[in-house]
Amino acid sequence: MDCDFLVIGGGIAGVSAAARLAPEGRVVLVEAEGALAHHASGRSAALYEPRYGLAPVVGLSLESEAYFRAAEGVLSPRGLMVVARADQEAEFATEITGFGMERISVAAAREIVPVLGEAVAFAAFADHAWDIDTDLLLQGFLRTARGHGAEVRVKSPVTAIARVAGGWGVTAGGEVISARRLVNAAGAWVDQVAVMAGLPAIGFTPYRRSMARIPAPGGHDVSRWPMLFGCGESWYAKPDAGALIVSPAEEHLMEPHDAWADDMVLAEGLARYEEMVSEPVTRLISSWAGLRTFAPDRVLCLGPDPLDRDFIWSAGQGGYGFQTSPAASQLVADLALGRAPGLAAELVAALRVDRFR
Repeated sequence: MDCDFLVIGGGIAGVSAAARLAPEGRVVLVEAEGALAHHASGRSAALYEPRYGLAPVVGLSLESEAYFRAAEGVLSPRGLMVVARADQEAEFATEITGFGMERISVAAAREIVPVLGEAVAFAAFADHAWDIDTDLLLQGFLRTARGHGAEVRVKSPVTAIARVAGGWGVTAGGEVISARRLVNAAGAWVDQVAVMAGLPAIGFTPYRRSMARIPAPGGHDVSRWPMLFGCGESWYAKPDAGALIVSPAEEHLMEPHDAWADDMVLAEGLARYEEMVSEPVTRLISSWAGLRTFAPDRVLCLGPDPLDRDFIWSAGQGGYGFQTSPAASQLVADLALGRAPGLAAELVAALRVDRFR
């Protein structure tokens, strides 16, 4: 066998899984693109807000916090603010309770973000949200993987998978690689990889999310502004390198592909943002989109497939891939190796592939 674990996919899910598995056996990671983190991982809003998502996602995010705190420079303070119109009071109250946020006056909110407009009737703030240096996090996992002998191959799309004696034969980059076990961390393509391996698809759904980078509103220094959410996640904005990233926060069903922003969707989202601020958007610096891929229940899908225990899923990260990666990758490794996970049994059960088989 060429390796013990062949990891398919070079985003945060694949690289972190490789880091956890490399001390336990020989790892080869293959990525179709010419660089790692080309798709969803390279287009993330990069926020650690551990209360964001369904209960199992929140559980993974909270379990990841110790890793983040120990990784010097990966987290930096950002904070979170939700703003709402007068007709959104009930939805606003429910949302900020879920996030564990504190109501503040609109005047206090404007002291933090001075461009908030007259349409803002309610505001809440929390300091339990941090920027993630995604490159630093990814490179840390990559160093660990390579430090234990993992091999990383880019420009190696997987075109065929077959069962062979003792494992798998995977054609990637025109070469057949033999492996005892496969780790499916292929993002939007995870179901396609499963079908190639002779397993039924689970039903993962990629959704597009668009983003635009705009100049700092009114020439303000935005570096200390929190991440802003419109009530109901109808849009969000986040400081980035002296500018502001604004997203319509859309979820448009897509086939797996190299996504790009839809101009009309961006315009509609920017209009929702502009409704709540005093400074109009006069130009875009750049725009892009990524695919957020969800399982049918919108919870990550981690560990061996009960139909074939040598096929291991690390899938369905949705918008939570970076903030769950430390705990998710450790769980993938524990389940793949038959070790008792260090997580609560109820949380592990909610994340196992068994729930779909």
